[in-house]
Amino acid sequence: MAPIIVLVRPQLGQNIGKAARAMLNFGLTELRQVAPRDGWPNPDAGPSASGADIVLEQTRVFSTVADAVADCSRVYASTVRRRDLMLPVYTPEEMADELTTPAGRSAILFGPERAGLETEEVALAKAIVTVPINPAFASLNLAQAVILLAYEWSKRSVLAQPPARELEAPAPQSDLEGLIDQLNLALDSKGYFHPPARTQATKNTLRTIFTKTGWSSREVKAIRGIIRSLSR
Repeated sequence: MAPIIVLVRPQLGQNIGKAARAMLNFGLTELRQVAPRDGWPNPDAGPSASGADIVLEQTRVFSTVADAVADCSRVYASTVRRRDLMLPVYTPEEMADELTTPAGRSAILFGPERAGLETEEVALAKAIVTVPINPAFASLNLAQAVILLAYEWSKRSVLAQPPARELEAPAPQSDLEGLIDQLNLALDSKGYFHPPARTQATKNTLRTIFTKTGWSSREVKAIRGIIRSLSR
């Protein structure tokens, strides 16, 4: 089940909108807010969401983090490692792996832009999720943090499946032999194999080029048509 994104005391409507856009990019639609600074709805959120209206329209607002995650059995706090709390620290990949196992609703907490989550809020989580980042410039904005974790989740969801398209089977050896024979004859007629002592080595090289590609019968036919056209 897709995780819920919980923005705790978000300060700017633009950042809320950008977070909603990031969510929808990766298939997340359930957004909850805890005590947004400028109230809700926020007129600055819509333009920044760039069409992710469904996320904003369904947003629920709570007064406390505890209320926002009351129906969740797994809660993750996106923050730097907290030395004052004895909580496991996950990478985004580890969190996403765990989210693939069924266990009720899950939520990911994101703190306010300026100060991050309070200790008491992080304590509500089962684990801290920390993104590996340059310690000399550890500044991520809210939407960037959301998109990193949403992306990791999406890689393990239905979004990770590419459009279904059946690959063509490799051509049988007989098709390749026909192509190679045709090519050798065409090249021989143009005096390509020179000096004669190198003829077999050159043919071996050409055979390697055409047999290691895994071309389909359709592709072999196309190449043979090109050779016929050039031979004329």
